[in-house]
Amino acid sequence: MKYIYASRTGNVESLIQKLGLDAQRIDTGSETCDDDYVLFTYTDGYGDIPMEVDSFLMANSNHLTGVVVSGSKDYGDAYCQAGDKIAEMYDVPVLYKVENDGTDEDVTAIKAALNL
Repeated sequence: MKYIYASRTGNVESLIQKLGLDAQRIDTGSETCDDDYVLFTYTDGYGDIPMEVDSFLMANSNHLTGVVVSGSKDYGDAYCQAGDKIAEMYDVPVLYKVENDGTDEDVTAIKAALNL
């Protein structure tokens, strides 16, 4: 299983490091992945899928197995909505929703969700 991530403010990148994952970063959306993968993404704007993630998924969604999404509870109903939208669009589960870069408890729960 591969892990792919997008991070604008550094929260998702920090989460990847806390998890100890060897992960490929999405910078432009033109990256490719030919293996099954879990996507780690942030939520943009008010519940939006980041543009580079949307571009990446258009070309690579056939190997997507699930999504872990970061957001801020300050956005209320829009909290982690990018993950909900991706899950609905590509018929995959939201494996975990995490605020910012997560707590130690979040890291433990994500590892369990990923069977690490």
